[in-house]
Amino acid sequence: MQPRLLHTEFVEAVGADGVLDDPTQLRAYECDGLTGYRVVPSLVLLPRTPEAVAAAVRVCARAGVAFVARGAGTGLSGGALPVADGVVISLQRLRSIVEVDPVNRRAVVEPGVTNLDISRAAAPYGLYFAPDPSSQQVCTIGGNVAENSGGAHCLKYGFTVHHVHALEVVLADGTVTTLGGDSDHLAGYDLLGAFIGSEGTLGVVTSITVRLLRRPAAVQTLVADFDTVEAAGETVTAIIAAGIVPAAVEMMDTLAIEAVEAAVAAGYTRGVAAALIVELDGPAGEVEPQLAEVERLCHAHGTTAVRLAASPEERAAVWTGRKAAFAAVGRISPDYFVQDGVVPRTRLAEALGRIRALADAAGLRVANVFHAGDGNLHPLVLYSEARGEHDRAERLSTAIAELCVELGGSLSGEHGIGADKACSMPRQFGEDDLATMQRLRAAFDPAGLCNPGKIFPTPRLCGERPGPYRPHPLEAAGLIERT
Repeated sequence: MQPRLLHTEFVEAVGADGVLDDPTQLRAYECDGLTGYRVVPSLVLLPRTPEAVAAAVRVCARAGVAFVARGAGTGLSGGALPVADGVVISLQRLRSIVEVDPVNRRAVVEPGVTNLDISRAAAPYGLYFAPDPSSQQVCTIGGNVAENSGGAHCLKYGFTVHHVHALEVVLADGTVTTLGGDSDHLAGYDLLGAFIGSEGTLGVVTSITVRLLRRPAAVQTLVADFDTVEAAGETVTAIIAAGIVPAAVEMMDTLAIEAVEAAVAAGYTRGVAAALIVELDGPAGEVEPQLAEVERLCHAHGTTAVRLAASPEERAAVWTGRKAAFAAVGRISPDYFVQDGVVPRTRLAEALGRIRALADAAGLRVANVFHAGDGNLHPLVLYSEARGEHDRAERLSTAIAELCVELGGSLSGEHGIGADKACSMPRQFGEDDLATMQRLRAAFDPAGLCNPGKIFPTPRLCGERPGPYRPHPLEAAGLIERT
């Protein structure tokens, strides 16, 4: 059934102000952070309570209408790409921090709460939420759960899955249930772990109980410059091989540094081939000798300069630059794709060299900014839609993702598969693997209504991939309008 024919039922579920059907308003939801793919949904629903979410899902289940849960729309894999004959269930109005429990070091929050606001709420108690995606000021915890986001400090502290005790979820038939619990040791299958990172294909999260950590006693952050990205990559391998596990090890290349300095003037050295950001935290007696060893290893691998952040303000500037990198690249390119592949740390230098060769062959530029400590690459393929470079850039982006698999890694570290990399899944998984994953998905969602067309390759997706919107000649001439 067409969603618009259910308008009255959806109004009863979420309220009159919670149903958007105006074409102009719907356009705001046609894509997520991967703007190259756009689909306008039939309706957008804006529930204010978990009960309203469940009511909306029950309407969809009765009528066989597909739905896509959406947070802040900052995802970079097309995971929140709508379905043309379906609805978007936006969770932006579920923004309550229900409870902060400093004794048990946990908080209960709704899915529309931003990542950074959890740490702000916990700060008076000397606590924080460890996962910190670059978009943490705007990305929501519901989206973090869907993609199993990590961030710069995932090397030491892990991903979202390591910091969630329990989820309240609405399943595809509208049933409300809880996964996980107060204890870290629960009997039975790890359904909580299966749900986190499932990219909205198993249901909709309406409440999250997160783990909070105590702020470390000491923190030291340094930036080391290198003449080659290979030397920087080899330094990362040497640091880990020395038995040191920094809180974060990040890398940016020349193009990324150029963009960041133009945008926020973070104090990086312009013109160097690579900058390595290393952050150490923990007891002061542990951090100081580790810092000395990291500096020694940087010099042993040819660093041209090492700068230690001498104050909290300098440290904040370093991280402002790193976390602004994706947005800052807009300063040097009108359009770009962001990839998210993972390679073994020992093959970082090789991977970066191969990416450079692929870019040269395609006649395009690639800016590299990534979580070097765990080999999670974030190459940005720069292109111009106006110059007709989209398809060439998309092919290069796909080739980079599949290169990571070839080198013994993965298609995604934290951005998810979504619509962007679904057709590459057979490069990493065999038919039996994919069939087993599909069986798990079907156990939660037999009718396939939750975020269809994501993660798994389908003939429609891989044969007729959603692509950039190109206006009809009559529209370009001003004779018709797009609705």
